[in-house]
Amino acid sequence: MNGWNDFFYYFTIGSTLLLSTLGLWFTAIMPGIGSWNKRFFRSFFIVLILNDCIVLTDIILRAYSAPGTVILFMLVLECLLLALPLPMMTVLLLHCCGENIRESRLLKAVPGLWAVYFLLVISGLINNAFFFVTPDRQSHRGSWYPLMLLPLIAIILLNLIALFKRRKLLSRKVYLSFLIALLPITLTILVQLFVDVFLLMAICYALFSLATYGFILTDQIDRDRRQQRELFLHEQEIARKQCQIANERANVMVLQMRPHFIYNTLSSVYCLCDQDPKKAQNVLMDFTVYLRKNFTSIASTDPIPFSSELEHTRAYLAVEQAQYEDSLTVEYDTPHTLFRVPALTLQPIVENSVKHGRDPNADPLHIFIQTRETDSGSEIIVMDNGRGFDPDETAIPGIALENIRQRLEMMCDGSMTIKPREGGGTVVTVTIPDSTERNIDS
Repeated sequence: MNGWNDFFYYFTIGSTLLLSTLGLWFTAIMPGIGSWNKRFFRSFFIVLILNDCIVLTDIILRAYSAPGTVILFMLVLECLLLALPLPMMTVLLLHCCGENIRESRLLKAVPGLWAVYFLLVISGLINNAFFFVTPDRQSHRGSWYPLMLLPLIAIILLNLIALFKRRKLLSRKVYLSFLIALLPITLTILVQLFVDVFLLMAICYALFSLATYGFILTDQIDRDRRQQRELFLHEQEIARKQCQIANERANVMVLQMRPHFIYNTLSSVYCLCDQDPKKAQNVLMDFTVYLRKNFTSIASTDPIPFSSELEHTRAYLAVEQAQYEDSLTVEYDTPHTLFRVPALTLQPIVENSVKHGRDPNADPLHIFIQTRETDSGSEIIVMDNGRGFDPDETAIPGIALENIRQRLEMMCDGSMTIKPREGGGTVVTVTIPDSTERNIDS
């Protein structure tokens, strides 16, 4: 070699050495690579680095007129290291296909062929049949040199056949990486049977290094995607279970209606039957609507129209007003109803106001219910002038309200805030983000 050929040959060897060194470093620092892959690629890049070092050492020894026996020994090492990545590719192929490497017939055949090649190369130290070094330190092919390459050709052909048979077990990226690694070296060794093409061999090993990068990156990308998908599914499952638990809690609260509320309602209806039959009918109808909405809510797993929830709340408050008469007043300002909320959102909030806000020894309990449309969605405001709560003791006065907050977050990305009202009482604000799907009333 001389001139541009020498320059290109040295440049290719240096590039392969650089790529292999970077690959070894990349394998060591890349997080998430499996332990098997880390061990394999570390060994693979070490073999490539050693091969490049042997080639460079051989070049230096020839330049400094080293003895012929030393040149011959370096040539044997170079031949062995050049062939070592081929059976390693067989191991990698079987691993990528998920096969049992120890029980594979392919892996039993490939090491046998490589052992034959090893013996043929070693025999070159004692005879000139395969290769020899002249007194001027130039290496030449022997008459049986093509015979020495036949085991390598057999290994490559076995790898290509195995790759073609198992192509459906590999992703497209991995399959292409194997082809990039195997096809150039196959063609080069076939040409090497007849003509010395060491420059092409160097280029093939540079492609080997690049293809190996493809293996590492593909494995890492696939692993990251699997982890992200598993994490996403896990988070979805947690959210689904949390939502299911919150709904079950709400259903339990529906089924555990306050007994005295039922008794008082029925007693009021009984008394009104004689005093005011028309009012008794109205109370009984409101109570029926309240019960129907309660049990309908049990079957609801998706957000419902706010108008339905408002009807439920009106029925409940109408029953309570029939019992407490002038000690409970309600004011509605609900022009905006075209949005959806989880079932049992407004009614439990209002029931909590009645339960905790009414004081027989104080002024009548006044509950104000308001809805309004905002730039980001919809708001529900429930305000009362009751006894209120101590914000230093608890941020949420009641398990029912905490359950509402959880279901708002999980079912519609909503939120709820509870604050003391200026002048006494409580203000509960429910925020529902704007969404085309949720803001369509049915």
